[in-house]
Amino acid sequence: MAVRKNLIELCEKISDGHYTIDEDCAEYKLFENWITDDQIAVLLAMDLLQPAFPESIAEATGFSPEKTLDLLRELADIGVIAKVEKFGMEVFMMLVYAPGVFEFMLVNEEFCNEHPEVPRCFQGHATKSMENYIAGIPMGAGVMRTIPVEKAIPTTTEQIDFDRVSYYIEQNKNHIALLPCQCRRVRRFMNEGGGDLEGAADFETGMCMFLGMAADMFVANGRGFKITKEEAYAKIKYFEEIGCVHQITTLNKGVSVAICNCMPGTCLALGATQYFNTPDASRSNYEAVVNAENCVACGQCVETCPNNALKLGQKVCTKTPIEHTLADLPRDTEWGPEKWNVNYRENRENVVETGTAPCKTTCPAHIAVQGYIKKAAEGNYIDALELIKKENPFPAICGRICPHNCENECTRGDIDQPVAIDEIKKFIADKELESGFQFIPKKLHNYGKSIAVIGSGPAGLSCAYYLAADGYKVTVFEKQRVVGGMMMLGIPSFRLEKDVVRAEIDVLRQMGVEFRTNCEVGKDVTIAELRKQGFEAFYIAIGAQAGRKLGIEGEDAEGVMSGVEFLRKINLCKTVKLSGNVVVIGGGNVAIDVARTATRTGSENTSMYCLESEKEMPALPEELEEARGEGIAINNGWGPKRIIVEDGKVTGVEFKKCISVFDKDHKFNPQYDESDVITVPADFVIMSVGQSIDWGNLLDGEKVELGGGNTAKADSLTYQTAQPDIFVGGDVFTGPKFAIDAIAAGKEGAISIHRSVWPGQSLTIGRNRRIFKSLDKDNLDKDAIKADGFDSTPRQRPLYRKENAGSFHDARTTFTEEQLKKETARCLGCGATIVDKNKCIGCGVCTTRCKFDAIHLIRSYDIQSVEFFDRHEALAKYAEERQHNITVRKAAK
Repeated sequence: MAVRKNLIELCEKISDGHYTIDEDCAEYKLFENWITDDQIAVLLAMDLLQPAFPESIAEATGFSPEKTLDLLRELADIGVIAKVEKFGMEVFMMLVYAPGVFEFMLVNEEFCNEHPEVPRCFQGHATKSMENYIAGIPMGAGVMRTIPVEKAIPTTTEQIDFDRVSYYIEQNKNHIALLPCQCRRVRRFMNEGGGDLEGAADFETGMCMFLGMAADMFVANGRGFKITKEEAYAKIKYFEEIGCVHQITTLNKGVSVAICNCMPGTCLALGATQYFNTPDASRSNYEAVVNAENCVACGQCVETCPNNALKLGQKVCTKTPIEHTLADLPRDTEWGPEKWNVNYRENRENVVETGTAPCKTTCPAHIAVQGYIKKAAEGNYIDALELIKKENPFPAICGRICPHNCENECTRGDIDQPVAIDEIKKFIADKELESGFQFIPKKLHNYGKSIAVIGSGPAGLSCAYYLAADGYKVTVFEKQRVVGGMMMLGIPSFRLEKDVVRAEIDVLRQMGVEFRTNCEVGKDVTIAELRKQGFEAFYIAIGAQAGRKLGIEGEDAEGVMSGVEFLRKINLCKTVKLSGNVVVIGGGNVAIDVARTATRTGSENTSMYCLESEKEMPALPEELEEARGEGIAINNGWGPKRIIVEDGKVTGVEFKKCISVFDKDHKFNPQYDESDVITVPADFVIMSVGQSIDWGNLLDGEKVELGGGNTAKADSLTYQTAQPDIFVGGDVFTGPKFAIDAIAAGKEGAISIHRSVWPGQSLTIGRNRRIFKSLDKDNLDKDAIKADGFDSTPRQRPLYRKENAGSFHDARTTFTEEQLKKETARCLGCGATIVDKNKCIGCGVCTTRCKFDAIHLIRSYDIQSVEFFDRHEALAKYAEERQHNITVRKAAK
């Protein structure tokens, strides 16, 4: 297609000389396929950002008034120019590219559907067209600028009207409209959405708040939804709750076309400054500061920071001082592609290089441990519970059965003994159960789409919880008659009382989750049938609910059973009668549960045999201690050779000596001394050597592929299988692990499912990879820690109810209030958020997340926005200042 010189001229006029225009640039491509020469002539007869009457344009073009008016109305409807009523007459205004032409055209969804190059060109404008320009933009001279969350602006300093959201709302109190978000629409068309939906022209879902003339125009053409001033404030509060950054247009000082409510990783204006690493182009006059003493490294602010200026670090005493280098800025640095952050939507970091609190790092769900301990110490149990449930909906359950990785790595453990983190969590959760109050998360959306969760174990229920909290209609399918999976059927009541499980599951019912029990998907109903019923995505989390055989002689004899089946029967109140000698084969926590349950169901002599040495056993030390306390003999270093059978019934087990369990690469590869053999009499043998996945007919007709261990193959970040609408999590993906691992996977599954059921959303772009790093314990200054107001109180231990010993009731008690206070005081408070003030754009979103009064805004600049027609002069002046600063900095080095 030949280059159209008149179109080049038009593009140069709209850009006002800020961008290089040729036939390959986004600004030219925007018009190329549809604009007519007559439309170009009309636009060339207009002055940029100046109101014009049709008569003057007709005179300039030589077109008839009727034709001119028709052309102007066409262009206004498309979104190239603005149209308003003034003195009963139609007045038109030629717009700049952004904010202006691109946004107004994107509001016209029908036109975008016909011309998908429009959203593509906007993205090109925000990147390619800006690359030789954006580093030279001083503060206040960008086309969009951040304004802070108003309640975060300190009252102790002078407040400038232009810095306040309320100023723009009050200025336009009768002219406010809600529209879909144009940036989110671009991302959808590009299939690069980050799960932030564009919304519609209505009160519930509208995202962009247009003001003044633009609001009136969009209301008049039916693309905007008029709202009152009071409704505008309510929406602003909502936008802040979901983590939006407020931005205003800066074409005219003190006047804004809109209040944009932008999501990091989605907004193109913020995105341009992130892509090129030039925060000055969108920075407000404020910056965040952290009160390290109050900060507990909960990470809530870090997750919502739009520019990755906040990261988790540490505040515990170290031998070598830790210094944090500020990011370079174009103000005093030469800027080129090596300084850009092209992959800003993929490479977000949660932690500084030197690491942060190990409790948050090592928890599979990355719960804000330090944060909820602080809230519990203050007696704010509801706040503590809310903080836990952001990552784990089942704290009462996990407080009883978690392997507590957090405690294993607790910094306090390097001084004396780790903080009893699980006991603190259990106390917080039990406070909720005792009070009768149930924390129900606030539902921020009302998506209404139906999602099926297959399996009601920890992964499935976690996924259901977070989907319901996000506004989805969730139905959980469970083939057993009770809900809860292994939490109900695979763990004995003396470790996890079933009333506790039921109480935490009841929260999901109150959130609207529907449960269908005695329904085996693949048998009673198929996934294909569920699709026809309107389910749009499926999360499969059926767990590893079957036992595993060893393939040895005699394991099919009467009296031999699998551990998981044994526990399931007990928990379903089915009769299981044991007697005499019971041998449990296995060395994990399930084997311990099986052995302890056997002593409660008739066993006169219970013994365990496992391959591993005691140090190698996967069972937790406290589990071993409890088993021995109940008279269970634990025999290490023996593997079953065969089960001895007489008349079809087990009479004993022959074991061979295991001399090593793992090879030099620590892979499971047991070696035996076949000459060292013992025979153990047995009336019952319970095999607890692992679990397997029983898929039944669940996957019939689906594209889900299976891999090692019969687990489902899926993406390790998104959990999506080869069947795009099927996601998996928990043991069916990882193989048997702990409940907390499954819970963490369930939340990630919910995030993926949300993105998958909406068009144009990527499952990976803009997603928090949840990568954390622990601080270097070798650098701890233990002497300084002990000298710095160190609380030498020993670790608190829960008491035991003697009357429950040997029964199916939990003998462990919860901490008393006094114990809780003592134990929470033992936390060293290792972590704190670190601010890179050079990257902070002063949005204040971080302050809305902090519950510890630890992060605030301060006014660091007093720079007002630059009028559009003054920008050439401002840019030229800044270029001289910048070059001087670069020279000075180079000389200083």
